[in-house]
Amino acid sequence: MTTHSTAWFASWFDSPFYHVLYKDRDYAEAQQFMDNLTQYLNVPEGGEILDLACGKGRHSVYLNRLGYDVTGVDLSANSIAHAKQYENDSLHFKVHDMSKPYPKQFDAVFNLFTSFGYFDHEADNLNTIKAIKANLNPFGFGVIDFMNSEFVIDHLVAEDTKTVDGIDFALKRRYENGYIIKDISFTADGENYNYQERVRGFKLADFEALFEQAGVYLLDVFGDYKLRKFDHKQSERLIMIFK
Repeated sequence: MTTHSTAWFASWFDSPFYHVLYKDRDYAEAQQFMDNLTQYLNVPEGGEILDLACGKGRHSVYLNRLGYDVTGVDLSANSIAHAKQYENDSLHFKVHDMSKPYPKQFDAVFNLFTSFGYFDHEADNLNTIKAIKANLNPFGFGVIDFMNSEFVIDHLVAEDTKTVDGIDFALKRRYENGYIIKDISFTADGENYNYQERVRGFKLADFEALFEQAGVYLLDVFGDYKLRKFDHKQSERLIMIFK
């Protein structure tokens, strides 16, 4: 019996099992968020949007359907290979490291669904915000949609099991040294797999410090996908608009 172990996020996001575990994510809620966000930001008709850490491209595809010219980028070659089937004249996907600027400017840069804080090198958190700034045109807005770490830490479920497509995913969660850590263990086709998700438990004050260092201005903070006011104890999301 082979055991696959890794603590490096790229291999987990590149694994087919990542997409199995999270297949029931709420698409309707994600689409409502994109509707609300683009209307709130007043992104111009046919405007250009960069979807940073786009995964398999579901947000990008929907934004493109709304009439925007969308570029989706992700570090995962597997995810980008999957997303490329949706490409058209105004929808493109590329493998790209979001801690480095993309060679173009946009009306909006979106970093959605807690796709931040995974980096092995602490400096890449600041580098990513600097890269977003570099990728915004003079009228553009940056958006980071992160979890509300305070809420998540307060409601952390230490252990549970989730069964999807006949696979029992044993999940263990803890908060340690500033990271929210999830250990994921399961058996599939007679092989044992162990993965780990590690996300920095950034709070609003941490982002404010990074924004100040990067020279960007925080304009608004929302606590959910309906863009309601952020409450550090009650809100599930931390959605920041900056430029």
